[in-house]
Formats: sequence, structure tokens, C-alpha cells
Amino acid sequence: MNERNGVRERRTLAALGGLVAGYAALAVAELVSVAVRPAASPVTAVGGAVIDRTPAAVKDWAIRQFGTGDKLVLQLGILGVLAVLAAALGLLGPRYRCQASAGVLIFGIVGGAAATGRPDAAGVVDAVPSLAGAVSGAAVLYVLLGRLLVKGDAQGGSAAREAPEPSAPRRRDFLVAAGAVTAFSTGAGLWGRRLNGSAAVDAEASRAAIRLPAPGSPAPRLPRGVDLKLPGLTPYRTPTRDFYRVDTALTVPRLDAGRWRLRIHGKGVRNPLTLGFDDLLRRRLIERDITMTCVSNEVGGPYVGSARWLGVPLAEVLREAGVRPPSRGGRADQLVARSVDGMTLGTPVETVMDGRDAMLAVGMNGEPLPFEHGFPVRMLVPGLYGYVSACKWLQELELTTFAAYDTYWVERKWARKAPIKTASRIDTPRPFASLKAGTIAVAGVAWAQHKGIERVEVRVDGGSWQEAQLAAQGPVDTWRQWMWQWPAKPGTHTLQVRATDRTGATQTTARARPIPDGASGHHSVVVTVT
Repeated sequence: MNERNGVRERRTLAALGGLVAGYAALAVAELVSVAVRPAASPVTAVGGAVIDRTPAAVKDWAIRQFGTGDKLVLQLGILGVLAVLAAALGLLGPRYRCQASAGVLIFGIVGGAAATGRPDAAGVVDAVPSLAGAVSGAAVLYVLLGRLLVKGDAQGGSAAREAPEPSAPRRRDFLVAAGAVTAFSTGAGLWGRRLNGSAAVDAEASRAAIRLPAPGSPAPRLPRGVDLKLPGLTPYRTPTRDFYRVDTALTVPRLDAGRWRLRIHGKGVRNPLTLGFDDLLRRRLIERDITMTCVSNEVGGPYVGSARWLGVPLAEVLREAGVRPPSRGGRADQLVARSVDGMTLGTPVETVMDGRDAMLAVGMNGEPLPFEHGFPVRMLVPGLYGYVSACKWLQELELTTFAAYDTYWVERKWARKAPIKTASRIDTPRPFASLKAGTIAVAGVAWAQHKGIERVEVRVDGGSWQEAQLAAQGPVDTWRQWMWQWPAKPGTHTLQVRATDRTGATQTTARARPIPDGASGHHSVVVTVT
């Protein structure tokens, strides 16, 4: 083998050694996280830290680009970066063996710091998986690199002497060692995942065993014609499998309902409460159709959905704890909800207790909440964007003031109080559709939660606004379907829609991005008629 090929092979093997060491580090960390908690594993911890430190505008861009796949993209990105860095340390190793191994330790320290710095951190113990993985990875890299060095020089000087090319025995020795480490790491990683998954199995069993009681206050009967049932039109009630999901949890928390507890405490709470899941089911439950909207929803976006929710009236629980709204002399004006993943959301106490159907939700569309949507209990306040009202995996409610505490999204420059803006969307025809001339049904949905939709209008190519036919009005906290018969003529046309709510407010033409308090503007689609 000529010298150039020998150098290339040596570098390839060194990079492979770095990748094997990195793989071993992650596998061992996964296994060790079983003794700590799954959220302390390096990829989850680092990913969470990245999310926490990402500017709001970048998060908003990621949601627009990747939707619910944003977390998978982030995890794959982290693994990709780690792979590149591991390979780079491997390439460094033949000359600087000790320094390359120390580099693995440094990444372990970074992972440990990320784990302990998360809002839901359990303390310094969360750093253990990253550190244990790093020590293992550093040892593996040190040993593997030794297979590529000239005998007798592995410990000599600040930089070890590289062999001009690995001999066949040393090459074989390296590959055997790398293969053994890879096999061991695969087993350790799979074992760790299986053990970490055992808690999820218990949680799934607890959810499967739940039989939701009948509501003391059933949802009002929906009027005939509330769903126009037109092809391409969003259904009045969103199937659970299609309901949007936007949150910061890289790993969906899977909680055992039997072990779940909710603590209610804070300023103005005369009777602190701790409630279990069964405690909630024994209370009076209400069932309501409610449309939810994410503040990240762009004009015409998909992050809005309507479901039938079952839960305990939140205002009743707060009154039992002795809470009064500020208008009645209460000391707290903010209700801070905390999730098991460390997320904090702040809701105006006055809004929660003003008579709307704010609830501690336990059911969605006739079943216990799915894990992705907050099982066993989430908070829900109609009329407010989710980031100030819809805490998933709820574990704590603290009464405080807006002056005293900024929640997760407020720290990132989103608005403290976020009533949902009146909005509308064209569902059909789809953007850039090719249509035949004649009468075409233009249809969509409009929403103004807790206010109701009074009127929807459509216009073509900037012309005069034409009033659309509205579906029957369901509950005031749900969206409303609409339809307009368009006498379409050949050409390329722009359709626009706007809604007016029951307070008389009409959607503004001013275009605004979601940050800081929700998007605004008219949704439009361009179509071609032949």
C-alpha cells in the first residue's frame, strides 16, 4: 500500500474510532439514565437546553418549516453534530491521543451542565448520565487509538508518533475492538431504552384502565347544520389523531395517573390543596366543545382545532382553595401552571374566574387525554392562546402576580396576556388549485373564541366584499364554518376572507407575525380557473 493510501486509511480508521467512542458514550448514558430519569439522557437534555435558549423568532420559524416534526429535526441535528465532533476528535487522536480523549470528557461536562440547567432538573444527579457516558467514551477512544499507534510510542511525548500506515495485525486488532465496543454499546443502549420504557408501559396501563364518568354538565346539543360537510372543508370537530401539537417536550412525558398529584398554593390561597386523579374524577365534571389556537399559528395556518373536552371547572377548585379574583379583593392576578417537564404558563386569574368554561381537562373526544395532549391532566381556558392557558402534563398551580414572576414564554418576549384574535381561513379551494369555470364553493372556518362569529366575507381580486353563508352557530367557544358560492371566470384569481366577531370587531388588514401576541391579516389563496 502506498503512503498516501496508508494515510487515508489511518485517518478513516481514526474517524471511525471517534464515532464508535461517541456511540458508546450515548449508549452508556442511556443506560445510566435509567437510574436517574429518562429526561437526563444527553440528547434529551441538550435538546431541551437548545430549545430553552433558542430565540422566539427561530422557534417560530422551526414550527412553520417543520410543524410537529420540529423536535425530530432537532434531535437528528444534535446527533449529526455529535457525530461530526466525534469523528473530528478521532482524527485528532493519532497525534494527540490524550487530548482527543479529554475532548470527549468536555462534551460530557457540557451535557451534564445542560441537564442540570433545565427548568425540570432534579439537581446535580441529572448530570450523572452525561458524565458516565463521557468517561466511557473517553476510555474507548483512548484504547482504540492505541491500536493505530506505533508500539512503544503510545505514551511518549505530548504527541504520539503516527505509523505511516496501520499494519494488517493492528488494523485487524482495531476493527475487532471497534466491533466489540459497537456490539456492547448497542446492547447497552437497547437495554437502557427498554428499562426507560417500562415506566411508559405502566403509564399506558393506567390510562387504559380509566373509565371516565359521565359529566354532571354535558355539552350542549349541537344545532343541525353546524357542520356543512363540504369536500375539503375542515370538520367541525377535529379527530384526536389530527389535532395539532405544539410544545417544547422532546420526549412526551408518560405519567401514571395513579401517582399523579396536583398542588395548588401561593398568594391568597387560604386552603392549599393537593389533588390526585381520582379526586378529580369524583368531582362535578363539565363537557364542552372548545376550539383551541396556538399563538404560533400564521394567518391561514393549521395550528387550530376543535374538540369535545371533559374536565373539572377550574374556578370551582380555586374557590375551594380560597382564591378570589382581583376584582373581588384577591391578592394574586396571575395563575402560574407548571408542567412535569418544567414548562410554566401564566394565566390572568380574573379571566379564569370570569364565568367561562376554564377547566382541568381529563378527557378529549370521549377518551382520556392522549399522552401527546397532556395525560393525565391539562389546563384549558377558552379564549386565550395556548401558551398562556393550556398547560399539558400539569402538576402545580401557583397563585402569584404578573409583577413578581415571568413565565417561560414571557421571558422570551411573548405577551403576558394573549386573548385569541378573530381570524378566518380558506380551506377550499386549496392554494394554486386549477379549477373549471362555473360556480365554485369557497369555504373555510372562522374563529373568535368566547366572542363568536357574526359575519364572514369573501372578495376576489381586491373587489367588493361578499357576505358568505354561515353554518349554524355552535357554542361561543368554537369556530364556525362558512361557505360562499363563487361564479368563477377564467383567469388567475386571488381569494381573500375576513371575519367579524359578535363584538363588532372585524379582522384587521394589517399583517403581523405571531410574535408577540398572535398573527393578524387576511388569509388569501391564488387559484387558476380555466
